[in-house]
Amino acid sequence: MSKLPDFEGLAMFGKVAEEGSFAAAATAMGVSVATVSRAVTRLEERLGGRLFNRTSRRLALTDYGRSLAERAAKIYVDAEETEDFARETSSRPRGLIKLAVPLSFGARWVAPLLPEFFRTYPDIAVDLYAGDAQVDLIGEGFDAALRIAVMEDSSLVARLIAPVRRFVVASPGYLSRYGRPQHPHDLGIHQCLSYVNRNRHDVWRFTHTKSGEECTVSPTGMLRATSVEALLPSVLAGLAITEIPEFIAAQYFRDKQLEPVLADWRLPEGGLYFVTPTARARPAKVSALADFFISKLAAAEWKADSIAAPKPPSRRKRHKGAS
Repeated sequence: MSKLPDFEGLAMFGKVAEEGSFAAAATAMGVSVATVSRAVTRLEERLGGRLFNRTSRRLALTDYGRSLAERAAKIYVDAEETEDFARETSSRPRGLIKLAVPLSFGARWVAPLLPEFFRTYPDIAVDLYAGDAQVDLIGEGFDAALRIAVMEDSSLVARLIAPVRRFVVASPGYLSRYGRPQHPHDLGIHQCLSYVNRNRHDVWRFTHTKSGEECTVSPTGMLRATSVEALLPSVLAGLAITEIPEFIAAQYFRDKQLEPVLADWRLPEGGLYFVTPTARARPAKVSALADFFISKLAAAEWKADSIAAPKPPSRRKRHKGAS
């Protein structure tokens, strides 16, 4: 007996088990029923056990066949994906990519990069889903996603592009009128606008940079919204405080329209990740997109690396309930 496994027989057996009939498996693989039948018979003789109970009307796995079916089916899938990967990597990346991105980040930083990407890879098209609801990559058929999050263990492959900080911010006019909070508990007397489209209730979790003291605040104010962009006009008008990610904050810090508050406290740091399912070998088109985004976004202008020091604290009237 050959020491080389009967890959063809195992793959065809796995496909028959998956499809439930020799005819359906033959159609799926583009071969004759006789070819499939011979391969399965040869495999049974080689392994020394019957894989199917066959009648003129019914085909059913034996207990022995059932114990091997999942592994055999995987051989077929792995071989198919290996060939697909080889075909893609042997030529220019091409095809359609279904990509999910966060709404605000996608509009500000992803969409403006796409013209350059398309000029570099004219054979790739992108279906772009921009939204803050987290999509099920595998269940909804996405090839990849950009996510800003604290990534947890999952069945996904996540490649970190850059860390992303979050800031509690206010306009200079607001701070001049109502004073600068010195402790997270001080936020209780301020209008704090909250972003509510998250998996959990909106809670701001602070850690002191020196002492390690931890504090949580549930923001309350005149406005809650499912988009950070919807909160900004009220904050820029000097009416409230809010919490925003670095990729939005940096622009307003540079223009001195907003200032960070509670500079001695930090919020949980997340990251910008390029995420793909683990179920498939990454196609060349997706690898091209990943490399492109990493090269453009790892040190992008949205990084708030230089922020002016906050002004000295001042005491002002209470905002909530103030006349």
